[in-house]
Amino acid sequence: MANILVVDDAAFMRMMIKDILSKNGYTVVGEGENGVKAIEKYKELKPDLVLMDITMPEMDGIQALKEIRSFDPAAKIVMCSAMGQQGMVIEAIQSGARDFIVKPFQADRILEAVKKVLG
Repeated sequence: MANILVVDDAAFMRMMIKDILSKNGYTVVGEGENGVKAIEKYKELKPDLVLMDITMPEMDGIQALKEIRSFDPAAKIVMCSAMGQQGMVIEAIQSGARDFIVKPFQADRILEAVKKVLG
């Protein structure tokens, strides 16, 4: 199935997402804790999809999304956001995110977004 990169500053969130994805046949090829790592790992691993948090230290998800799409316009990125971040979600979609998931999220919603974006 698809190779996915998971980026979130919370280790338990990465673990939870990784668990949901791997139980459903996806391969998590890498993970990162901020936008800088997301860009590094994306270039190194060339994943089919990135699941990325919006709010992270060093570089947030929106900056990382813009950066990744600047060198790979076809990048498939799904953003994760906490409740009350509508403005950021809109900016993420305008910047090329394919979908977004609101935290706290259900496994079904993650899988639905992944399937939708990967087609």
